[in-house]
Amino acid sequence: MTERVLYSQWDGTQEAPALSADELLDGLTDDLMNFGDLQHALRNMLQRGMRPDGQPRLDGLRDILQQLRQQRRDALERFNLQSVFDDLQSQLDEVTDLERGALESRLDELGPAPEPPTQEPGAAPQDGTPQGGKGEAVDEGAGDADPTADSNQGDSTQEFGEMLRKIVERKQETLDRLPEDAAGQMRALQSYEFMDPEAQRKFQELLESLKQAMVESFFKDLSQQIKDMSSEDLSRVEEMVQDLNEMLRQRMAGEEPDFEAFMEKYGDLFGDDPPQSLDALIEGMQQRAAQMQNLMDSLPGDMQSQLQEMLSETIGGSAFEADLADLAGNLEQLYPMRDLRNQYPFRGDEDLDLQGAMTLMDEMQGLDELERQVERTQYGGDLDDIDADRLDELLGEEARQTLDQLKSLLEILEKAGYIRKRGNNWELTPRGTRRIGQTALAEVYDNLKKESFGNHPLVEYGRYGERSDVSKRYEFGDPFHIHLESTVMNSIFREGPKLPVQLAPDDFEVYRSEVLTQTATVLMLDLSWSMALRGSFQSAKKVALALNNLIRTLYPRDSLYLVGFSAYARELKQEQLPYVRWDETVLGTNMHHALMIAQTMLAKHKVGSRQIIMISDGEPTAHLERGRSYFAYPPSPITIRETLKEVKRCTKKDIVINTFMLDRNHYLKEFVNRMAKINKGRVFYTTPDKLGEYVLVDFVSNRRRTLRGA
Repeated sequence: MTERVLYSQWDGTQEAPALSADELLDGLTDDLMNFGDLQHALRNMLQRGMRPDGQPRLDGLRDILQQLRQQRRDALERFNLQSVFDDLQSQLDEVTDLERGALESRLDELGPAPEPPTQEPGAAPQDGTPQGGKGEAVDEGAGDADPTADSNQGDSTQEFGEMLRKIVERKQETLDRLPEDAAGQMRALQSYEFMDPEAQRKFQELLESLKQAMVESFFKDLSQQIKDMSSEDLSRVEEMVQDLNEMLRQRMAGEEPDFEAFMEKYGDLFGDDPPQSLDALIEGMQQRAAQMQNLMDSLPGDMQSQLQEMLSETIGGSAFEADLADLAGNLEQLYPMRDLRNQYPFRGDEDLDLQGAMTLMDEMQGLDELERQVERTQYGGDLDDIDADRLDELLGEEARQTLDQLKSLLEILEKAGYIRKRGNNWELTPRGTRRIGQTALAEVYDNLKKESFGNHPLVEYGRYGERSDVSKRYEFGDPFHIHLESTVMNSIFREGPKLPVQLAPDDFEVYRSEVLTQTATVLMLDLSWSMALRGSFQSAKKVALALNNLIRTLYPRDSLYLVGFSAYARELKQEQLPYVRWDETVLGTNMHHALMIAQTMLAKHKVGSRQIIMISDGEPTAHLERGRSYFAYPPSPITIRETLKEVKRCTKKDIVINTFMLDRNHYLKEFVNRMAKINKGRVFYTTPDKLGEYVLVDFVSNRRRTLRGA
């Protein structure tokens, strides 16, 4: 069976394997080398995510931020918030149109209005006064003296119709006199007696929706219950608001209100998930109030005032309205709304009703709060401070999975033994430091392979010393470290394949030997600000880590010391190396002080070779005098003289100084040439990307003393 493997271009839908601890550590190494701060490197990794080889393996906090901001932009481009007010006006217009239609229909049923009766000459006055004078009876005829029951009934029907007509006409006049603004129409229609049942029902629905919106601006779960509440229930709500105001006043006075008693009395009004503390209740109410305020702030000024008036008119009596106003003021004192308020410039075409607008304000407020949470987390906050449920609700399950994966990164590194918690901060373990050194060393050798390792000088082999992995024909006097495979194969080539194998003296091959000298090395690392300015510091630090790892693993009998220098020099411990930073606050490249410390370190080694490897990008610009650093640029003659004195002392002690320079300016070339002439050490002019190759190959090549065969 053969396995088929299909390759395709990355499009973001493929499922990538889980990130390993080694990949994570490699991902944060560059930042750690550059800034010397593990917390900063971890934060950067959480911000950027992980993209090894350019592949989007894991989004970071910046990607979540971008999604939040894009969703906000999409909402602003989609919705027309002014349509909320237009919808309310449209509902009012529908109510008045229905009522006008019903009034017109009733007038049609009543028929045309009767014409007023005309008064004939000599007829009795309309007010019933006899024509013949005061108190004089009028004889209207015998046939009219006793009216029938039918005539009486007709007169009553006519009078009722006239009365009804007058009522309908008065209602029409009321509708004609309605204010032009929606808030005024709402206020007037609340005292109006509708003749059309459908208009009455629709107006009542409009009132209920406004009432729910008003209550919802403070209480999340109460608005749904308001719709079916009786007047007694509403009185209980008013009482609850009064008691809540009293609790808030107690809190502002420094007292501790009895929240449990409050919830025991009114807890059923807060739904299935009531607040568990007064602080939670205050925060929730202020968030709801901010949604309504954001809606108001996002409307044009004339619409804001009218909508506010409409909401106030529907809530009930002036006492309850005053209690809600007090509640808003008390909430603002205890939990200021400034961080929750925002004005949203909606510019889309899609219409919204009031309830849809409140839902949209809740979503926009959630996007704002999540954005603040993510931004705080980027700069030192805790990932647990991000509301994962809200993130899932607004951006979907994929965003939540990204957050969960980011939370697991630190756990992966900790379980692998690369980092550990020390107080509130993370630090590298010795294993993590070794891993970074191994990676740096592997990176150097990868570059060597790409550029042909054969271009570098090879060692010569001889008879004595440590056994290498290469074989040679045995010569008299060689250590008898027999290379069995080559020896047997020499016999087979000579005699042909047969048993038993016949060995002749010329068939024997032995492992070659080389003499490895014990070496004590001081690596002098330039920490001046120019190293960072020119982009050399990160490469120099990686070389130091790689050299440290090389010596610890391949040459355990060697010794390596680290010295950092800028205005002053100081010893660097190996465990401190990942955290070393350049010196930003002081000026100077004090090679003089660094050479003094290096000599003290190497004085402990009496056997083997001793050397100093100096990595720098500039000439000495400071020297030590009576314990103080003196800086001058361009370099003063005194600084040059004092530094070269230490070079001469190193030469007398057989300490070789190999210098790796990352710049070629005039002062630098002149100084290093004088230094090489005194010490007979070597000088390499290189670049940051080639530095590791130069240092490590030179170190390995020159620590071997080869012996030639006899």
